[in-house]
Amino acid sequence: MTAREAHDGADATAAASISDNTIDELRDQLVSLARRYHGMPAAQAYEAADALRREVERHRDRTQIPVQQQTLMILNGQTAALLAVAAFDLGYFPSARTLARAAAVYGESTRFVPLQAYADGTLAYIAYHSGEPNEALAKAQRALDYSGLGDIAQRRLRAIVARAYAYLGDVASARHAIQLSEDGGRDVRDDLHDAVGGEFGFSEERLAMSNSTTALLMGDAEQAEAEAGRALVLLGGKAQSEQSTHVRAGAAADLAHARLLSDNVEGAAAALTPIWEVPPEERNTGIVVRAARIGRYLAAPRYHGAQLPTELREQIEEFTRVSPPYRLGSAVPLLAIGS
Repeated sequence: MTAREAHDGADATAAASISDNTIDELRDQLVSLARRYHGMPAAQAYEAADALRREVERHRDRTQIPVQQQTLMILNGQTAALLAVAAFDLGYFPSARTLARAAAVYGESTRFVPLQAYADGTLAYIAYHSGEPNEALAKAQRALDYSGLGDIAQRRLRAIVARAYAYLGDVASARHAIQLSEDGGRDVRDDLHDAVGGEFGFSEERLAMSNSTTALLMGDAEQAEAEAGRALVLLGGKAQSEQSTHVRAGAAADLAHARLLSDNVEGAAAALTPIWEVPPEERNTGIVVRAARIGRYLAAPRYHGAQLPTELREQIEEFTRVSPPYRLGSAVPLLAIGS
């Protein structure tokens, strides 16, 4: 009886499995989506990630093989992480936070540390944009303590730490974090930020754009202009298909803001040119917040009655008005802090 039961149990387990080729296909779809994210409107990316999530879940219910369950849980966590980013880009912070927490749970449950660190970094970013810089700092620093992270993961987290410190007014710590984010690293890779890459990566131009925003928070117009300009140069050196609209528009906005800090309104107007070319459906949270911040700056009394500042402010109002965060009614809390 014991032998027969063991044999029947083994047969049942073998039947309750899926082809490894199916898992490979799901993994390929996840990698493709992550790498195409930069060229997709956030709403489209969200729909694609949600469809993939449902497909992964469907196959999870069909297997009892532990290693397949483990792999599918990791894939599920990665789709949740992409959904969190898309929700953030659309301005839905509560949903983004919930999805990022789900990704963190998958990372913790599977002991897949890079996913857990990415999710914690996303939670830090959401906290920062929600006006909670201390919470952002705590989450990013906790993620930095994880072992097994590659240089790109470290770079992303350092950039978030720098932004939080700058918002808190700790300029010395912010500058130190910027320096660490720009260090060459240890030539270490991990299985998410490097092996998958795309939206899970953190390119040199994205780092430069982020650090330009941090410099703006510190009131350092010179460094902000230098970092924003470097981001645009790095981006321009890539193939057209690899260029991120978000990075181009974000860096252009930071460049314009840096010039405004030097009272160069004409230079700011020239820098904003790439902004107006962004299609409405691709005007995500980061771009909208940067543009709105410039609009607030141009509303200062010293610009009242001046033609060019007035024209720019009106363009920005129209630009943000038709963006997804505004059209979806989720943008009100986004304007209190830089992106």
